[in-house]
Amino acid sequence: MTDVGKSLRMRRLSAVGDGRYLFVPLDHSVSDGPVVPQARWNGLLSALVDGGADAIVVHKGRARMIAPGVLRHCALVVHLSAGTVYAADADAKVLVGEVEEAVRLGADAVSVHVNLGSDTEHRQLTDLGTVAAACDTWNMPLLAMIYPRGPRIADPHDPALLAHAVNIAADLGADLVKTSVALPVDRMAEVVDSSPLPVLAAGGPPDGSDLIGHATSLMLAGCRGLAVGRRIFTSPSPASLVLRLAAVVHAADAGTAPHPPTIATGAA
Repeated sequence: MTDVGKSLRMRRLSAVGDGRYLFVPLDHSVSDGPVVPQARWNGLLSALVDGGADAIVVHKGRARMIAPGVLRHCALVVHLSAGTVYAADADAKVLVGEVEEAVRLGADAVSVHVNLGSDTEHRQLTDLGTVAAACDTWNMPLLAMIYPRGPRIADPHDPALLAHAVNIAADLGADLVKTSVALPVDRMAEVVDSSPLPVLAAGGPPDGSDLIGHATSLMLAGCRGLAVGRRIFTSPSPASLVLRLAAVVHAADAGTAPHPPTIATGAA
């Protein structure tokens, strides 16, 4: 039986209602430092909403600072994992929030970060499973941000390795999965075809080239969405860039690979 609460939240994660997603992660302020100067923060949020982002991803404290009504057409994802570039192990992630806190904040989903091949992979997988159980209790969608990233990873863009990553997310209880991009990009279709979950491709092209063309290729490979942060919030015109990306993600013919629904959540 479909959980109504989770189904409603899943629906809000795709503003157009087509089961495709343009997420803008803004959780970099914990890992790397301020996303934008504080005086520009509200303007950035307005630009993302006006441009048509489906959701933003922030930590719980930052979520408390968002004025009511700002995210009028944009969902809120509260990120529960953290780590900084100054740590002895930059690939390590720890839980810094709970699903219940995200519920109190009015979140539409939570997210957890896992680095496969890292020295603390076992702890991160445990955290993903723990959060997934809490999400079941609260009918909260879970986005697993899972990447091959660590000293044991030879090629983080290997399609077989990425297929393994997205299936771990499915097996441990996620509803959506965000992962790295296969290279060449058209091999992302192999990752999508392996996954019972909607796959969101992370970031822009590794060489910094044309983001719109890159996004188009990923959607044609069957991805169900994009999660682009830095390329958007460092853009001189975030609203314009989001508008263009949203047009790619929500195009009537976006993606060609068939993809089954997520039965537990009622996702399209």
